[in-house]
Amino acid sequence: MTLSAVLFSSRSEEWETPHDVFDELDREFNFTLDVCATRQNAKCKRYYDRHRDGLAQDWSRERVFMNPPYGREIGRWMSKARHESRRGALVVCLVHARTDTRWWHENVEGIASEIRFVRGRIRFGRAGIPGQPAPFPSAIVVYRPQERLPVRRA
Repeated sequence: MTLSAVLFSSRSEEWETPHDVFDELDREFNFTLDVCATRQNAKCKRYYDRHRDGLAQDWSRERVFMNPPYGREIGRWMSKARHESRRGALVVCLVHARTDTRWWHENVEGIASEIRFVRGRIRFGRAGIPGQPAPFPSAIVVYRPQERLPVRRA
């Protein structure tokens, strides 16, 4: 399989966060939980993996780092991040900057507290090919904790 075939393959949606990228964000945000991890690539002492599904957990009291799977499920993860920030969580997401997608417009554009576009291409470790530049631009999306929205009664 060629490098481009591996990079664009839908068989692997997981892009391991480089330590230097995580460390810089962790110094700023002091993460308590990695919600999309494996035992091998978890960036925090506490993490959720496929067996303890982060989408089904409460993040409301956490300072969350999230590098979600970059496939069809990313919209569910970004919606969860947005929802959990409304419940009190700080959620910092490392995602591909797909500004033309539905999940971006429904969960990021005009909604996130902050969007930081990453200069250049991140060198993710993936599919046994460490340090290859991603074939896509990346962004850091920050959802800061918000007060629970009041319930309006008609």
